[in-house]
Amino acid sequence: MFNHLNYDMASKYLPLRLLASIMLLAGCASEPPLPPSDSQAQLPSYRDQALYNQPYTVKGKTYFPLLSRHGYREVGLASWYGAESGDRTANGNRFKPNGLTAAHKTLPIPSKVRVTNLANGRHIDVTVNDRGPFVADRLIDLSHGAAKRIGVNGLAQVSVEILDASPGSR
Repeated sequence: MFNHLNYDMASKYLPLRLLASIMLLAGCASEPPLPPSDSQAQLPSYRDQALYNQPYTVKGKTYFPLLSRHGYREVGLASWYGAESGDRTANGNRFKPNGLTAAHKTLPIPSKVRVTNLANGRHIDVTVNDRGPFVADRLIDLSHGAAKRIGVNGLAQVSVEILDASPGSR
């Protein structure tokens, strides 16, 4: 009877033990690591870039400027700035509120872009010569003069498209 009881207990818990064993073994299974390869992507090098095109940190967040402007096109919120009249832009120029310039967090400086106000279809070509805007969800800051020409009074949904890039250009 003792042997029969052990057999009954063992057969009763066999499926549970089997399931536990499978789960334990499955947890140990993993993909073997891939060996290093020469074909793996290299980290971008900012070594030959001007200081204003190198990574920078504002308000605890680090930004990595694009090494190529080729094919850049993005849609997002535009704002404008103008109170900084006379201050230096990222590339060292004096900021002119009525000029046709803009600030962008990651486009290479200088870059020529077309900004189109999606609400009215008006567009303006500006030179990105500064960094910003450092406000959440904003894509580009336009000089007051550029913003006025395309009807941006506060915030506006815009598309930003690179103009001065040809294949192979930086």
